[in-house]
Order: sequence, then structure tokens, then C-alpha cells
Amino acid sequence: MQLEGSCHCGNVRFRCEAYAPVPFLQCYCSICRKTAGGSGSAINLGARADTLEVEGREHLGVYQAKIREDDGGCRISSARRHFCTDCGSALWLFSPEWPDLVHPHASAIDTPLPQPPERVHMLLGSKANWVLVPNGPDDVQLEGFPNESLEQWHRRHGLLQE
Repeated sequence: MQLEGSCHCGNVRFRCEAYAPVPFLQCYCSICRKTAGGSGSAINLGARADTLEVEGREHLGVYQAKIREDDGGCRISSARRHFCTDCGSALWLFSPEWPDLVHPHASAIDTPLPQPPERVHMLLGSKANWVLVPNGPDDVQLEGFPNESLEQWHRRHGLLQE
């Protein structure tokens, strides 16, 4: 599925081919909460990195999160979160650990996206205490990470764009 996205001020526009375009996975980790705003739930989609085209690269910033370790130490995440330096919009995540993939934030996508048949709420152990997480029949709530990947979830629901 061809996705087109942009930042709020319009200085950055991008497009890419998504193989996993259904926005089902909401992350409540402290990184998403602090960098994406709102209730702290960021929704990443799965796209092919070699299809990413960007207009306005001069307005891009990259943030690599500091991750606290159990032993009290801190490491820098390899994941690169791209955002607009003018308006602050979170745009996509790229990790060199998976060089074939790019993960656009659903909030930055301008193309109409498919409705998910279920929503997975992950890393609820990190959510802000004031956030109320939907808990309907089509909501899955997880304290940590899901056992299946974006691709596996899309495949299980017959939604993978191969």
C-alpha cells in the first residue's frame, strides 16, 4: 500500500510502500509517551525502507533515545526517530538492526488507513497513570512486548501486503 505522510507544518513530506499498513499496535513506553505526545501511544506501521522518498530533508531531526538499563547504566538506542525540526512532528523510526524496514508513525500519515480488526496495547507497564486504555472485546492489553511481529499480526489477520 502506498503511504503518503507529512509533518504538521508541511515542511517535510514523505511516501513509502507499506507491507504492514494497519495501525493496530499502540505503544505506551516512556519514549513514545515523551516524543509522540498525547496519551503516549504511538502507532508504527511497517514499510520497505528502500521505497522511502522524502521532500524537505533539511527540516529533519533525528533522536536516538537513552535507554536505562536494569543495572543503573544507560545506553543509546540504535533506533533513529525522525521528526520535523520546525514543528516537532514525529514522522518515522528507522533501526539499522532491520535495514530493510522503516516504521512510519500512523499519526503522520495522510493516506486513509485500514481499520484494524483488533488493537494491541503494549508496554502498559510504562504508561502514564492518568491514561485510560481501551479494554473492549477487540483490545489486547500487554504489560510488555507482544509475541508476534507487525508482519506476523498482519499475516494472521490476512492483511499483509506482499
